[in-house]
Amino acid sequence: FIMRPFIKSWIPQCLWILRTPCRLFHGCNRLFTSQIISYYDSINQYEKELPEYFNFASDVLDEWLQLEKNGRRPGNPAFWWVNNEGEEVKWSFEELGFLSRKAANILSEACGLQRGDRVIAVLPRVPEWWLLSVACMRTGIVFIPGTSQLTAKDILYRLQASKAKCIITNDTLAPAVESVMPDCQFLKSKLIVAKGSRDGWLNLKELFAVTSADHKCVKTRSQDPMLIYFTSGSTGSPKMVVQSHSSYGIGFATSGRYWMNLTPSDIMWNTSDTGWVKSAWSSVFAPWICGSCVFVHNMPQFKPTVIAETLSRYPITTFCTAPTAYRMLVQHDLSSYKFMSLKHCLSGGEPLNPEVMAKWKIQTGLDIYEGYGQTETVTICATMKGMKIKPGSLGKAVPPYDVQIIDDHGAILPAGEEGNIAVRIQPMRPFCLFTEYLDNPEKTAASVCGNFYVTGDRGVMDEEGYISFVGRADDIINSSGYRIGPFEVESALIQHPAVLESAVVSSPDPIRGEVVKAFIVLAPAFVSHDHEKLTHELQQHVKKVTAPYKYPRKVEFVLDLPKTATGKIQRKVLRNREWGK
Repeated sequence: FIMRPFIKSWIPQCLWILRTPCRLFHGCNRLFTSQIISYYDSINQYEKELPEYFNFASDVLDEWLQLEKNGRRPGNPAFWWVNNEGEEVKWSFEELGFLSRKAANILSEACGLQRGDRVIAVLPRVPEWWLLSVACMRTGIVFIPGTSQLTAKDILYRLQASKAKCIITNDTLAPAVESVMPDCQFLKSKLIVAKGSRDGWLNLKELFAVTSADHKCVKTRSQDPMLIYFTSGSTGSPKMVVQSHSSYGIGFATSGRYWMNLTPSDIMWNTSDTGWVKSAWSSVFAPWICGSCVFVHNMPQFKPTVIAETLSRYPITTFCTAPTAYRMLVQHDLSSYKFMSLKHCLSGGEPLNPEVMAKWKIQTGLDIYEGYGQTETVTICATMKGMKIKPGSLGKAVPPYDVQIIDDHGAILPAGEEGNIAVRIQPMRPFCLFTEYLDNPEKTAASVCGNFYVTGDRGVMDEEGYISFVGRADDIINSSGYRIGPFEVESALIQHPAVLESAVVSSPDPIRGEVVKAFIVLAPAFVSHDHEKLTHELQQHVKKVTAPYKYPRKVEFVLDLPKTATGKIQRKVLRNREWGK
């Protein structure tokens, strides 16, 4: 999308050349951790009060800009973007500041937006997404990201539900927006990120050429709304989750520092799509509050070879991707690649099978540190640097959260008992928890049980406080009175060489009510094997690896599994198919 001349037209020498050779990136003083990260971490640890006013752009990004100007930050960029065509964009914090202030003026002036207005941005991983996200912080405009896989119907629902006054997208999705325009009475302006102009749309590139970078950041209260994410529940239309300036702006200081292990010398690559909340977590707030460099590969499709080559070619120190991606990467065998700079690997979104973790360690020599959270929260649990890794566990509670396993009445369960994973909200609600489901007080109230916010996930806590994930509450299978979590069965199946991926759901059964059914994608070498024999072999394998009652009584071999845009397996789709819904 962005060509070098285009970037250069925004700012002279905008494609910032690194001041230090790549091999020196990590020679910087690792002890250097600025007061910025320490201060915000101490708010998460309840050692300091939450400030009344907070804005991530002025209080974090502009502070790093100042440190950078004073020579107190390592010489790596704040933002580094590449694509398959060999194009590259690098910005220092100073350039990010300059360009995001221009973008802020475009939103306020050309788009006619005011503080508190809402804007929907549906863009792939292009540099403008980051500029617009910071521009919204600077203006107090509420930013609503959406994935590029949205259909016209999805866009219409989001525009109507959010009452957004502006939509920002590219050439690919502009026709879908135009097709629903007659039904969007709140929409005032449309901004396109494209090389050429389009009728009825303001053009970001053209506006950049004529807009001033002189902009004063608005003063936002910590609890003012900053972001809205649409999140799909198990029932009904997607809900709008509201996050405040401080919840995401300050709430990732602790997990950024201790789970992601980030410092100003680090370069973090998180592969998430911009429409997914993980992009806000690991490609905006956590790395930038730690003064790290956000690395982005435009990568329209997930290709294991592209990932492996990128990790080999660039000095990426910290890598985060979804379990699905790790599963595909270890199948690809990485032992022929050298990841010279990589030292810390992270995973989130859904649990990671222990087998995949072990293969990654054999092939790369690195552990994978898991984290767990939701659109409604920041990091709830994580295996933090220095903690013992327990494969299959999500780690321990991350401050400021007090995480417990509770029953359906809100009572805390003892160690070893399965229940609802929940976060304490009484006597004090953590500042880094969503504000509400917008315009949906019933759903907001339903997320509370006694003194706790209930995640909707089931888990078990051990004696040391580690939490293991059992499954989404609605994914649990109840067969002849036995409760079975799909994750355990899937983890057993993936240990067999025939299984590339699997999804386990409940299936109706006249005698047992419901039984375990496994949908299995076979590894290439096993596709031609006798399916009946393979079914029996896999059933016996599961009986050996885990409690025998958990084995899949039904097995279906499929070419692929239904997944969300972010790569999470959609068990609900398979379950509904089984139950004829």
